[in-house]
Amino acid sequence: MKLHNGLNLKEPENSYEERIFEIYKRSILLFPLLTNEETGGIIASPEIDENFSKCGRYAYCWPRDAVFMTKAMDIVKMEKETDKFYRNFCKKTQSKNGMWEQRFYTDGSLAPCWGYQIDETASVVYGIYNHYEHTKNEKFLKDTLRMSESAIKFLKKYVQNVLDEKEEEYKSYDLWEENEGIHTYSLATIFSSFDAMIKIYEIVKPEFEKNRLKIEKIEKELQILRKYLVEIKNYILKNLYDNNKKTFIRNKDQKMDISLLGLVTPFKVIAPKEKKMLNTLERIELTLRTYTGGYLRYEGDNYAGGNPWVIANLWMAEYCLEAGNKKKARECFEFVVKTATEHGYLAEQIDNSTMQAKWVIGLGWSHAMFIDVLQKLYK
Repeated sequence: MKLHNGLNLKEPENSYEERIFEIYKRSILLFPLLTNEETGGIIASPEIDENFSKCGRYAYCWPRDAVFMTKAMDIVKMEKETDKFYRNFCKKTQSKNGMWEQRFYTDGSLAPCWGYQIDETASVVYGIYNHYEHTKNEKFLKDTLRMSESAIKFLKKYVQNVLDEKEEEYKSYDLWEENEGIHTYSLATIFSSFDAMIKIYEIVKPEFEKNRLKIEKIEKELQILRKYLVEIKNYILKNLYDNNKKTFIRNKDQKMDISLLGLVTPFKVIAPKEKKMLNTLERIELTLRTYTGGYLRYEGDNYAGGNPWVIANLWMAEYCLEAGNKKKARECFEFVVKTATEHGYLAEQIDNSTMQAKWVIGLGWSHAMFIDVLQKLYK
């Protein structure tokens, strides 16, 4: 049965496939509920507790989460919503220096923040190119070019401060919003944003063929960005790889973290079968995989009780698909399908003792990665 949103899923033949179809449909229904129709802002999840004691307070727009969701929204043919997020919401919320703050209300005003995360800014540029890859709409790239250039200018300053070891100038929280410092995941997002900007320039450059100064500026910028790609990767290999453990580390605390898979997917810094990555994968399996088959975010994670996260399993599935291990990817995906709620919602976490959805239910990031893995498994 060919579905209206482009995922060519066959007619469900058993209860497991019916569950997949239910989660798929629920995702399509959920994304519009998370989106502000007027501004394009996308919240992480609906609030589920009016007393704000068990919901996690997730009804804000984190640019990073929203970028993951726009990728899934494109897959299910919600291109107009994705377009509005970048053209409208991101333009409205970008700071004068090119950065995006930690989180926002969906009307575009700044929400309460407790730190800065450099990957929020880098994710937007990555997402802009990712949306173009889906639509091939060059006008979209032109309309967002100045915004992307401003973000890249900010990111270059951050990277240079890291390379120059100016500690006070490069403090940033990790994607879990718990540790300040230099993080492998954060640098991987910046790497991908620079790579995206290079591709954007190559696409829009013909538009400026009569503008000699602009062409010269673009060519100079391309040289700088290509140089930074090499330097970022070298920095990660030199400073965020533990030669004793023979694995990548997330930051100076040296804990294993599922986000290290971001080096491969989606940011393509390291090849999936590179020896250093395979060593890291082996250690992730030893430290983060629980007895149920669910994966923790990182060693010692105790947030909301410390349980496997849905996105951790889906991230592992993404990696396995990149590495050509479709069997293992299906196992990780099956864990997610079997722990969805009866109405097809995916939670933030899974209670290992009960195998039930726990904490925030209807997490946009979980549904987004589900859609991405689903279309890769069944394309």
